[in-house]
Amino acid sequence: MTKKLSTLLVLFISCQYLFAQGNLLKDFPEGFGPKEVGKRLAYRFVDRKHMLHAGKWISYPETFNWTGALKYAEKTKDKKLFSLLEARFDKLTADEKQLLPIMNHVDLNMFGSLPLEFYLATKDKKYLELGLPYADTQWQLPENANAQQKAWADKGFTWQTRLWIDDMYMITIVQAQAYKATGDRKYIDRAAKEMVHYLDELQRPNGLFYHAPDVPFYWGRGNGWMAAGMTEILRLLPKDSKERPRILEGYKTMMKSLKDFQSPTGMWNQLIDAPDCWPETSGTAMFTYALISGVKQGWLDQKEYAPVARKAWLAMVPYINEKGDVREVCVGTNKKNDRQYYYDRPRNVGDSHGQSPYLWCVLALMEK
Repeated sequence: MTKKLSTLLVLFISCQYLFAQGNLLKDFPEGFGPKEVGKRLAYRFVDRKHMLHAGKWISYPETFNWTGALKYAEKTKDKKLFSLLEARFDKLTADEKQLLPIMNHVDLNMFGSLPLEFYLATKDKKYLELGLPYADTQWQLPENANAQQKAWADKGFTWQTRLWIDDMYMITIVQAQAYKATGDRKYIDRAAKEMVHYLDELQRPNGLFYHAPDVPFYWGRGNGWMAAGMTEILRLLPKDSKERPRILEGYKTMMKSLKDFQSPTGMWNQLIDAPDCWPETSGTAMFTYALISGVKQGWLDQKEYAPVARKAWLAMVPYINEKGDVREVCVGTNKKNDRQYYYDRPRNVGDSHGQSPYLWCVLALMEK
């Protein structure tokens, strides 16, 4: 064989291998395709009861479940589904106004991301006018702010800063949506600055995050919020942002650690580094979303990470029951410096904490 033919053969084999790696996130067995899985989950949301925050306001899990279903309707051009979701939202703003979240907490301001998604889809300014104040007030210091909140604001951070890892999805998503809706870079820049602060304060050397500085446990969904938040901001953050290299570094370090801690089944456990802990679906889905996105966006090496993401997706889907409800979802969980507490947390079926990130995975898999 001539040297030229040998070189061409090596290139051909390399191209075939890369093509096969790319197909790992495209070709799935029957029942595992993202479009069919997404339909089961998105339509399931339509007939669900509201999941309220402390029994009073639309909760962040419901908000993200709703947005995921909405994005799926947009992606698949499912006009029927979109109409059902919009009708439910219009009922909320007309007949159920008491359920609209107020704008005084990180877990409530995130609601603005939902009307902003409706605005992006319809260009109807009523949605922009409803959603944008949730992003704006996150950086507008209230008159009754305490000393700590004032100190955060003086440093250029949101007064809602708490240094809880789930904040990095709650804050990021509403600011990112505001940036997409307006093109005003202040929204994405301030979210990026906040993200870097959280990374510097909370990320451990192995790339993972304790539930809180005083709670030294790697809780799955808590880490999932961080993984998804970094993913969302990296999707939008301009290449010239001075914060981008630090966020990308934090993201890659976390993804490497997650690859190492993936269980043989393809799932991640309730406590990520505890092999004897139970497989938990919401955290697994958040990690899988971050991994799929990283491979498709070119942040992660395809050869190394596409198999990890595929293995996770194939493990996740069987946890959806015949009704379209995800099983083995950890309930809402506050921090506690007690390892057994995390082992003993109740597990829900159909909880929006789990439904939402499954839809994020669907949407990421459907990207080209």
